[in-house]
Amino acid sequence: MIQKLIFRLLCLLSVVVFPSWVDASVRLKDIVEFDGVRGNDLLGYGLVVGLDGTGDGMRNSPFTEDIMSNILERLGVNVTGEQFRARNVAAVIVTASLPPFARSGGRIDVTVSAIGDATSLLGGTLVMTPLNGADGTIYAVAQGTVIAGGVAVEGQAAREVRGVPTAGSIPLGARVEREVDFDLSSLSRIRLALRVPDFTTAALIEQEVNRSFGRAVATMLDSGTVALDMAATGLASPAHMLARIENVTITPHTRARVVVDQRSGTIVMGEDVRISRVAVAQGGLTLRVEEAPLVVQPNPFAEGETVIVPRTDAMLEDRPPTALAELQEGTSLSEIVAGLNALGVAPRDMIDILNSINAAGALHAELIVR
Repeated sequence: MIQKLIFRLLCLLSVVVFPSWVDASVRLKDIVEFDGVRGNDLLGYGLVVGLDGTGDGMRNSPFTEDIMSNILERLGVNVTGEQFRARNVAAVIVTASLPPFARSGGRIDVTVSAIGDATSLLGGTLVMTPLNGADGTIYAVAQGTVIAGGVAVEGQAAREVRGVPTAGSIPLGARVEREVDFDLSSLSRIRLALRVPDFTTAALIEQEVNRSFGRAVATMLDSGTVALDMAATGLASPAHMLARIENVTITPHTRARVVVDQRSGTIVMGEDVRISRVAVAQGGLTLRVEEAPLVVQPNPFAEGETVIVPRTDAMLEDRPPTALAELQEGTSLSEIVAGLNALGVAPRDMIDILNSINAAGALHAELIVR
């Protein structure tokens, strides 16, 4: 009873996150990618204008001057031999993702990121920028007002930054000019690619899809691929087939994992994590060194010079170790956490303990440290 009370109390204080897979049925379209139904990344190089003195310095960013000269030349303005000193323009990289089956005239979101020494893109406007695919073809053109992701305030002796003011987005800021040549209706066989390959999950997909049609339609090829036979479905087109199966629900299986984020002290454990019998104790040393130099000056009108006398305060604390706790073989997730919390350790100390248990070969899960 006392152990359960300690476990509940410490779980509220810790930052350990435990995913729950109780009745975790998910739709098929949330765990697989359909063969051919994919987006395409676009990239462009452009210019943001209208900044309030927060743009690139022309001396440190000569490429900004080059692109601005090219734009003005195309507009009929002769700037040959001129030197720019404007601080209201910035060279940027523009990225976007062309969604599957995007049609000419449609709009997509774009992301704008400064590549020079601009301090903020707030209030700027992106000038017409072609967006190219991996094949070098222009698929979209972007233009519009940049919504910056942060703000920067600067004075003569201090500067405060919140967020990332040198990057922003333009919702629906690009217009699709060219469509990707792909005919889904011509496919006689479609493959489903699992985002997290697993043989058990692939077998369940095959089973549930065949049950949905009442006959053999799906075939598992490997842990990450399930093939669908269009002719066996009896439907009019692959689009009808995908619409039929994308809402089929299954309970996916994954490998046992422990994910550790050292920066935030977050620990995420999977439900299937198990450990062998092991004993754990935790303690540590704290070393603190403080420097407080003392300035000694000679008396007024006396001969001598000012001397800095070092003064150091060093202290070493030996934190008493916690009691030795034993975790039995085949311990489940909740029992692991109860045992670690019983030691009274903080989440960041739990990271070291889990790493040591893994090094001892007692953690039967994949340990991922970020």
